[in-house]
Amino acid sequence: MDKAKISEEIQKILDVSKVGVLSTSHNNVPNSRYMIFYHDEAVLYTKTDDDSPKVEEVESNPQAHILLGYEETKNKSFVEIRAKVEVVDDQKIIDWLWETQDKTYFNSKNDPDLTVLKLTPVQIKIMNSDNLDTPVTIKMEDILE
Repeated sequence: MDKAKISEEIQKILDVSKVGVLSTSHNNVPNSRYMIFYHDEAVLYTKTDDDSPKVEEVESNPQAHILLGYEETKNKSFVEIRAKVEVVDDQKIIDWLWETQDKTYFNSKNDPDLTVLKLTPVQIKIMNSDNLDTPVTIKMEDILE
C-alpha cells in the first residue's frame, strides 16, 4: 500500500469537493444532510448553527459518516469518511472559515449562533480512482505513521 499515493488521492478529492453528505445518529436513528465542507489536510470543518439538531446529535454520539466527491471529480471518484466529530467554538477556526471560505448562512463571523463541527477522520475509503486499485480503505493511523 503506497500511503503517499493514497494521501495524494484523498487531497485531490477534498480540494475539489465542497458539498457532501454528513450522516449522524441520534437515539440509534440515522440522519443525513448536505453540508459544505472545508479541509485542513484530511480534517474537515463545517459551519452550523449552535441550535441545530446536528449539534445535539454529535454531542450524544460523536461518530459520523461523510460522502464527498463524485460529481466534482473527472473520474467520479469519491471518499467515504468515518470521522469523530466535535463542536468547536475556536475563534481562530471561525476566522479561517470566514476569511478564506464562503460566507453563507451567517451575517458575520461574530454571529453568536455560529459554531463549527470539526470532523477528524478515523478511516477513509476511496472509490472510483483512476490512480489506485479501488476501493481502498485506509485508517488514519496508517497514514500518520
